[in-house]
This record gives sequence, C-alpha cells and structure tokens, in this order.
Amino acid sequence: MKKYREQIREIIFEADTVAGKAFDIVILILILLSIVLVMLESIVPLNIKYESYFLVIEWIVTILFTIEYFSRIWSVNRPWKYIFSFYGIIDLLAILPTYIGIFITGTHSLMVVRSLRLLRMFRIFKLDRFVNSGSLLYRSIKESRHKITVFLFTVLMLMVIIGTLMYMIEGSESGFTNIPKSIYWAVVTMTTVGYGDISPQTGFGQFVASIVMILGYAIIAIPTGIISVGMIQSTKKTTTQVCPSCLQEGHDLDAEFCKYCGTKL
Repeated sequence: MKKYREQIREIIFEADTVAGKAFDIVILILILLSIVLVMLESIVPLNIKYESYFLVIEWIVTILFTIEYFSRIWSVNRPWKYIFSFYGIIDLLAILPTYIGIFITGTHSLMVVRSLRLLRMFRIFKLDRFVNSGSLLYRSIKESRHKITVFLFTVLMLMVIIGTLMYMIEGSESGFTNIPKSIYWAVVTMTTVGYGDISPQTGFGQFVASIVMILGYAIIAIPTGIISVGMIQSTKKTTTQVCPSCLQEGHDLDAEFCKYCGTKL
C-alpha cells in the first residue's frame, strides 16, 4: 500500500515520468474545458439552449477533479499540509460550487469561483519546457521583491504629491474637487491610461500634466529592468520533484534530500 501511495504521489505531484506528464496534460485539458464552459454559460441564449449538456459536462469535470483532490490528500505524508496550502485551497474551491448548487439554488454567481481553476495551470506548467522558465521567473521576482516594494512606495508618494499639487493648481472649477480625486487623476495619467474624465484647464496645469505623462513612460520601464536583472542572477536549474513531507518544489538537479525539511526525495 505504501509503495502504491508513492507511485500515485509521483504521478500527481511530479512531471518527471511519462505517467506524470500524461496526468498533467489531462488535468490541463480539463481545466481549459471547465473555463470554456464557464464562459459559454455566461452567454444567456447558449445557456438556455444547451443547459442540460453544460450541466453534464460540468459534473463530469467536477467528479474528476474531486477524485484528483482526494487522491492528493491520500498520497501525501502530511495531508493537512496540502489541504491548507495555496494550491490545496484552490483545488477545493474548484469543486465546491457544483456541490453547493445541489443544496442551494441561485448559485449562478459562484461561476466566478469555478474560474479559479485557471490558477491551477501554474502547477501544470511544471512540464519540462516550462519548469526552468517558471522557476527562473519566480526566483527573480522573489529576489527583487525589496527593490520592487521600494519602487512602488516611491511611485505612490509621487502620485500623492502630484495629485495634491494639481488640486492646488486647478481647483474644483476644473473637476479637481478634492485631493483623493486629484490623486486618481495622477494615477490615470502616470499609467498612460488617460480616461479623460478629468483634465487640467489652466496653462500651468497642462504643463505639469505633460511632465507627468512623460514621467509615466519612464516609470513603466523600471520594473522590467529590476526583474530582468533578477532573472540574469537567477539561472540555477531545478527539477519538478516535490518533497513528500513539506510539498516544497524547486530542488536542485542532484538533490537527494529536501533543502527545506531534510526529507529524502
């Protein structure tokens, strides 16, 4: 029984074997089918015409996801570790809406919860050609998080200052009725969205707005540079192996033990 559990865990949690890759591809197809189904159900004429077909397909997908969910719980050494993990919660939320619909009517709005199944694709992307790229992006963002935080805090302060300045320059006559609304204008302008619902009318205000627009283009490029540097510094390759104890990923190619808890891989 223990050997069988290990085989199931290897198939479900890893993508190093043929069976593991096939399992991930099947789950990927089910996720995409489920998301397409959610989209089609939102189209009223189609939902009225094919409601029974949609219901059958949804139940088939939900049952398969349910079997997968409980197989994951059964195959790991610490079930509660998986249940309360990020992906464990996502897996549970992926199947709950369909079962809730049995007991509670009018749960159509829960389809937005079913769309969370799309998040599971991050797990599926452990397939060969994606694992190193995914790990590289994750490590680069993680290592750059302090720089990104400082950058966002700086931009936030800049927007508050610009918003306050525009409130003083333009005033309520031009639509800048208060500082929060002026900060909203600064955010929209600096991100180059430009809704046009508020715009400066005075010459000096338009001059400041021009500077903010040009500044916005410069600011957009900064996070890209920060993450790019982090990606250059994070080039270490990892495997798709998952620790059977703590469920952590990202182990080195020659690793025999988990670098987080010391369990044998």
